Formats: sequence, structure tokens, C-alpha cells
Amino acid sequence: MADAIRLRNLTKTFGDKVAINGLDLTVPQGALYGIIGPNGAGKTTTIRIILSILFPDSGEVEVLGHSSALQAKDRIGYLPEERGLYKKMKVGAFLDYMARLKSVRGELRPVIGEWLERVGLAGVQDKRCEELSKGMQQKVQFVAAVIHKPDLVMLDEPFSGLDPVSTRQLRDLVLEEHSRGATVLFSTHVMVQAEAICDHIVMIHNGNKVLDSSLPEIRNRATTHALRFEPHDPRADLSVLQRVAGVRAVRKDTGAYEIDIVEGADPPTVLGAVVQAVPAARAELLRPTLEDVFIDIVTGHTGGAARTDAQTLRETLRRGEPAEGVQA
Repeated sequence: MADAIRLRNLTKTFGDKVAINGLDLTVPQGALYGIIGPNGAGKTTTIRIILSILFPDSGEVEVLGHSSALQAKDRIGYLPEERGLYKKMKVGAFLDYMARLKSVRGELRPVIGEWLERVGLAGVQDKRCEELSKGMQQKVQFVAAVIHKPDLVMLDEPFSGLDPVSTRQLRDLVLEEHSRGATVLFSTHVMVQAEAICDHIVMIHNGNKVLDSSLPEIRNRATTHALRFEPHDPRADLSVLQRVAGVRAVRKDTGAYEIDIVEGADPPTVLGAVVQAVPAARAELLRPTLEDVFIDIVTGHTGGAARTDAQTLRETLRRGEPAEGVQA
């Protein structure tokens, strides 16, 4: 199978800042890839270079078999991080215009109506784009990105500004595009979104690719650091767990307890010892999240300094701010 995207030794600088540093990336046709990392990591720059919106200082780019995305523009759908609606246009007219820019012909009003109904916006064709909420505008722009049934769908922070219901709805539509056969590449700093959707994850930090692997491979090699524990007797004395070999800390967590495991201890052994010390209604190893994996990679060391760096980076990720001061 041919590759939808190939990047070789891609480098891009803005003044003294290195936005992308020697990036290699191959995305097979039909794949569903997520590029994840903090804001400012280089995700949007990478996407814009793939789409020939920006040009690299050095390196090679191939998109759908061409040396430039411009040669395959009608086969690509793009949802930018910065929204690009024509706010004075009516929704139906805007979508009609965007479809025709991608060489779609024929009567489009029924197609547009069907798409708007699918995203929960039935009846808004004759409203101006500026009359819609931010979340509704986001849905309209998603429709504009896929209405021409592109072979390659590029989504930059597609769930920004959406409530949980709309996020789930849009996620399902992204999966439908993938099921249709489209290659999907999207970026996000919200790693739980990538974990729920993607087959393959690319992590970028400070312009460097720090991980490029399938989600099952990441999960299989990630080290478990904690247990989730619910005592059979809610009144049980859990102080004894602090004395179990391999237990580093015990803390209350939404109706249960999270137990941190000492570095180097065998998690299944610790789990067995915990259950033997206090009978459990439920006890399980906690699989590390993508956020955990990312933080382990970029902090790259253990001990008190690492825990401080990790906590700072975790808070930065959840606030959606650029990550500074933690070296890859």
C-alpha cells in the first residue's frame, strides 16, 4: 500500500526558534494518525508544511504521491486550528462555495442539508455563519472539510470549543470518514482524545519527534505505575497498605483509592500483596494513559526533580499552554 504522507528530515525555524527539528514521518494510506504534544510543540507547523501553507527550511515532503499538496488539493480536506468561516455568508451558501472550490458539481443543497442534519444543525442553512455559536461554527467548518469526500483529512485541534456531546458526535464522524477509506491525520494537545480515536500516535515535544508507534504497541510497552483499589469493607483500615512491599503512596480518588507503586517493583506482585492485606471489592492495575507515557518520555529521569517536572508538564498540558523548561 502506498503512503499518503512522507516527510524526510524536515526542519523549520522561525528566527532563533526551531519549530521542527529533523522530522521523519510516514503515514500509510487509510491510516488514522494522531499528532500529540503541548501547544507550541510543532504540531500545527507540521500540518501547515504538509499542506504547503508553509515551506520547510530543509527536508522532503510527499503528499498523496505528489511533491506538493497543491497538486492534490481537491483530494484533501483541512480543518485549521484558526477558524476560517466567511461570517457574513449564509451557512448553506458557504458550504456550497467550499464544495465547488474542491470541484464538486451538481445540485448541492440536499447534500448540504443532509450533512447539517448529521452534525445536529438541521435548519441553519439560511442563517449567517456569524449567528452561530463557536461550537456550531466548528461543526460547519468540519462539514466544509469533508463534504467533497477527500482521500486525506487533516484536522488541527478539531474538538476545540466543543461541549462533550458535540465532541462525541464529531469523533464519530471522524471515525466514519476513516471507515469510508480516508486517511485521517489530526493534532491535539488533549491526549485522551487521541487515545479514544487513533490507531497510531506521533508525539512531538519542542519540535522533536519523541514517539512514533501504534497505540497497542505503546500500551504493551508502557510501565504500570499504579493500582486502583476498592475495599470490600468501606470501613476497613487502609493504613496497613502503606506497609505493603512495593507500595509508595495511597490516596483517595473518587470513591476508590489509587496506589502508587515503587519504581522497579513488580505490579502484579504488589497487586496480590495489597489484596491479601485488605480484602477487595475491586482491584486492578492502572494502564498508563498517553499523557503518562508522554510525561515519562520527556522528563526522562526519576526522583524528586522528575516528579516536579512531570507535575508542571501535566498541569501545562491540561491548561493547553505551551510547555517550557522541560527538555526532551
